[in-house]
Amino acid sequence: MPQADVYWSPNWLASNQADAFFTSLREQAAWQQLPISMFGRTVMQPRLLAWYGDHAYTYSGLTLSPRPWTPELLDLKARVEAATHARFNTVLLNLYRDGSDYMGWHRDDELELGRQPTIASVSLGASRRFLFRHPKRQLKREFLLDHGSLLVMAGETQTHWQHSVPKTQKPLGERINLTFRWLNSEEAK
Repeated sequence: MPQADVYWSPNWLASNQADAFFTSLREQAAWQQLPISMFGRTVMQPRLLAWYGDHAYTYSGLTLSPRPWTPELLDLKARVEAATHARFNTVLLNLYRDGSDYMGWHRDDELELGRQPTIASVSLGASRRFLFRHPKRQLKREFLLDHGSLLVMAGETQTHWQHSVPKTQKPLGERINLTFRWLNSEEAK
């Protein structure tokens, strides 16, 4: 992918490890569905989410207050940091309940993420399509994010590429996606 730094490991976690993390997070995370501002109107997000870490986070008119790290999240964080050689101080968990839950086209380009953020995405549960598009070059790329996969977006990726998890009519089970990020404390205030 030109103007991008993307790393993908489809079988990053062993199946039994991914199963254990999925079960624990599904049962214990503080899931909620919150409204966001999109195109000048307020709508409910089409998925459930939970925010953990060291800083609050604001996007689309919504400010998330962090919950304290859990042992499972600290374990995953340490594994992701070892794999990516990056540091993270927050994680956003998204729960896609079925194929009608989705994430629209966007960039993770909020000021507090910095100019070239590293975002590490761990997928647990049902496989989902993850799409990239480069609006200026009319390019598209697709990844199938399976149970236990790791996808890392770094460098100029957020500057030039948008990404999404589209809806599907296929019957799907639940999927949990964790996106680990570093929020700059001065910008996060």
